[in-house]
Amino acid sequence: MNHYHHTPEGKDPHLWHIARRRASFKKHLATYVIMNAFFWALWIFSDQRDYGRSGLPWPVWPMLGWGIGLTFHFLNAYVNTGASSVEKEYDKLKNQQ
Repeated sequence: MNHYHHTPEGKDPHLWHIARRRASFKKHLATYVIMNAFFWALWIFSDQRDYGRSGLPWPVWPMLGWGIGLTFHFLNAYVNTGASSVEKEYDKLKNQQ
């Protein structure tokens, strides 16, 4: 059994699921920061600082692309805390009755 997806005894499964998603995001954020610092250090300390045709340093592009993925990871971890759109619609309909 995969212990990562197993809810420990005595823990609320919903809260445990949210905690796992938030911990996963924090690891992703740390990796993003470390790797992008490395990319910028490579660019700064390289003999040829290439700005390319766009006029921007090349580390901007991995930062931007990866940052989009990181944004969605953040939204999934902190904004969408587990209630599916079906559950939300069901609750809305039930409250209207």
